[in-house]
Amino acid sequence: MATGRTHRPATRSRGIPEATVARLPLYLRALTALSERSVPTVSSEELAAAAGVNSAKLRKDFSYLGSYGTRGVGYDVEYLVYQISRELGLTQDWPVVIVGIGNLGAALAGYGGFASRGFRVAALIDADPALTGKPVAGIPVQHTDDLEKIIKDNGVSIGVIATPAGVAQQVCERLVAAGVTSILNFAPTVLSVPDGVDVRKVDLSIELQILAFHEQRKAGEETAAGDVGSVPAATRDASTDQGPDGDVPAVMPA
Repeated sequence: MATGRTHRPATRSRGIPEATVARLPLYLRALTALSERSVPTVSSEELAAAAGVNSAKLRKDFSYLGSYGTRGVGYDVEYLVYQISRELGLTQDWPVVIVGIGNLGAALAGYGGFASRGFRVAALIDADPALTGKPVAGIPVQHTDDLEKIIKDNGVSIGVIATPAGVAQQVCERLVAAGVTSILNFAPTVLSVPDGVDVRKVDLSIELQILAFHEQRKAGEETAAGDVGSVPAATRDASTDQGPDGDVPAVMPA
């Protein structure tokens, strides 16, 4: 059993590194915005800035797709949208099940961005009998007792776990046993999965803790800068004065 995300080879079928695969959705998001504004072409510098990467890395990433752009013109926006969508598998329909229809699961069910990117919410599943049959985002919630049948009937290979941490591993095992091979985990726990199953983890509390660290550091830097600014100029000047030999301060601490 592997813990967390299953480690697969560094490259995929077309020799694309995992790090590049992770950046493709960033490029696609930026390109989609350009396409919606009817922008025909874009330079590597402009697209890199929009995606938050450097242009050299972008050009290297696109070389794995066989796309090199045209000197003096840049990249064809619509063609790149197609290329990246095809590489990410977004030119086909991906049925997805969401397990755990609490506040987070319900919010995910109502997220309109899934359909526009090739993902169809095929079913919502929860263990609470009171939710069974209740429509959420227009989709009736089904009970976990039927999980395996739901997976089979809808041909699902991607599952989203939005359950409490204590039951996430059990749900994960049932999903995998039913044929799910990719899992997006929102539960605050690390899942153990067999080889051949990919897990991506989204932990909002961890991201907030990282932001809190940066905020604390910025506050500390501002405090330190304020302390330096509050030291009398005469004191700061005295500390840099040198004695007659040139290497000993003229004013020594008591």
